[in-house]
Amino acid sequence: MYQYTIIVGNLGRDPELRYTGRGDAVCSFTVAVNRRWTDPQTSELKEKTTWFRVSAWGRLAETAAQYLRKGSKVLVTGSVDASAWITQEGEPRATLELRAWTIRFLDSRRDVEPEGAPEPPPEELGDIPF
Repeated sequence: MYQYTIIVGNLGRDPELRYTGRGDAVCSFTVAVNRRWTDPQTSELKEKTTWFRVSAWGRLAETAAQYLRKGSKVLVTGSVDASAWITQEGEPRATLELRAWTIRFLDSRRDVEPEGAPEPPPEELGDIPF
């Protein structure tokens, strides 16, 4: 049985595509997932951001690198790997990495087109002409 995680958030930086020594594509990027809630005692609106490092492999990696940019909204499904360590200064650090199985681009099609692609006419975007 597989355990999987689904996150929805925005890319914190442009994806980085590289290739392993065997020629496998690997794309790495970060996703910020925001959680908002109201403190029950103070009624104050609170917010917490959790950063996920995401890696995609193979054709998924190449597609992500081609279409995603900093700020892109995505839904990523995959498996989480957590790691923790102590810095040389003695500070505890931890990170989460999500190995992507699927990536859904949640921005409009116009927002994820490669640079230099022609824009479709307004009527194809569903814009109302007034």
